[in-house]
Amino acid sequence: ESAVMGADTPMQLAQAEAVFQARRREFFLAQGVAMTAPETVFFAWDTQVGPGAAIEPYVVFAPGVQVASGAVIRAFSHLEGAVVEAGALVGPYARLRPGAVIGPDAHIGNFVEVKNVTVGAGAKANHLSYLGDGSVGAGANIGAGTIFCNYDGFFKYETHVGENAFVGSNTALVAPVRVGAGAYTGSGSVITRDVAADALALERSPQAEKPGWAARFREAMGAKKKAAKGG
Repeated sequence: ESAVMGADTPMQLAQAEAVFQARRREFFLAQGVAMTAPETVFFAWDTQVGPGAAIEPYVVFAPGVQVASGAVIRAFSHLEGAVVEAGALVGPYARLRPGAVIGPDAHIGNFVEVKNVTVGAGAKANHLSYLGDGSVGAGANIGAGTIFCNYDGFFKYETHVGENAFVGSNTALVAPVRVGAGAYTGSGSVITRDVAADALALERSPQAEKPGWAARFREAMGAKKKAAKGG
């Protein structure tokens, strides 16, 4: 009966979608894909998942996703137009957008968004980053808060991070820019020029310290607050 059911209203379309999802979940489970809560995982018509992959609860696959055997998609992740290769770890709370290619054994962690970037084998972007347009070389480490600044309001530009490079936390890479193989960027830097292989790039204002300032500030503000209340 479900093969010829109608879908003329939103309710009927939702019912048909439920039938489709149930069938896809059964198919992937039979193929050896591990799902602890399959009723919470949603597939597109063309989703490909290899045997031995694991999918945690509340994962959504939009069209164009391929997940290889041995990959793990952790909870609350959204994937669209992306390739996840063998042994890669994605999520939780990750977003893979079209053009994302996550290489073997690479890690894309919580609240990381990847769009049109190839992430090399064993590379890691574990926290709170946006990687848009470019590439990350094998074995590279992308620190928390890293941003690929790929758009100037008119055009998109690419950022390329070399193999085994280390991008410090809270780095902004202003495209077009390249970070050479084995290079480091200091945390909090805004990198606007290419970084040579094995170099360290720093872009920070010097830290200044004013002894006793905090105590004087608290005293002045306390007096001002007391005066505002009438003594």
